[in-house]
Amino acid sequence: MNIFEQRKDREQKIAQALLNVKFLVAIGSGKGGVGKSTVAANLAISLAKIGFKVGLADVDIYGPSIPTLFNIENQEVLGEEIDGKLHFLPIEKFGIKLMSIGFFVDSSKALMWRGPMASNTIIQMVSETLWGELDYLIFDMPPGTGDIQLTLSSQFKLSGAVFVSTAQQLSIADVRRAVNMFTSDEIKIPILGLVENMAYFVPKELPNNKYYIFGKGGCEKLSKELDIELLEQIPISKEISETNDNGNPISLNSDSIESNSFLSLARKINNKLNNQ
Repeated sequence: MNIFEQRKDREQKIAQALLNVKFLVAIGSGKGGVGKSTVAANLAISLAKIGFKVGLADVDIYGPSIPTLFNIENQEVLGEEIDGKLHFLPIEKFGIKLMSIGFFVDSSKALMWRGPMASNTIIQMVSETLWGELDYLIFDMPPGTGDIQLTLSSQFKLSGAVFVSTAQQLSIADVRRAVNMFTSDEIKIPILGLVENMAYFVPKELPNNKYYIFGKGGCEKLSKELDIELLEQIPISKEISETNDNGNPISLNSDSIESNSFLSLARKINNKLNNQ
């Protein structure tokens, strides 16, 4: 099989795997540590709460977080043979179909993969998973502007991308580069908007007070500069950290301020995609 036949075969596999998926949404960030995976996980849960069929693909190949966030780190991925070929069965939890590169690697060891190997692994994982019928497939991307971002944008028909940042200038500078990459002439993926994570802190005893620990206005200024919407400002809280650690994301709690923020984000993304 020559290179052109290989490319056509790969495109057919991807198209078949995602045949019944309506929207593909990538969640990215310019740098690590801004809560990108937290946003991806809670967005997926919030979309499911609204009533959509949702899948979440963890393609952060060097730091997969979804197994930890859903407390499924030691789950075994099962397979199903179809027409002589083995396909992965996604793990289902909280109404979400989950697949992560973390299911296939030793979490205690660093991955030393060059770009082509990492990209091919992601393509194989996504295209050989039996996603079935989905309204949304959320991709939790690695931070930055590397091979995985290029692979997703070139190999998958992304409906749009959402970028996560904090208000700090270092984070703002990095996410600006990431947005510019996706809007470049070579890629041209629609940017659905920005999410400012860890935007402010609200003490429980002073619910009307907001403390902007990481600064204020950075993401608002960037959204105006890049002419993209600031979709949501997610507060920072001990509860988000605790629920991340115990594998029960905060959006499972319908009464929290944080949960309402993620639910608002899900509704805004759904409205944008259905109206664009």
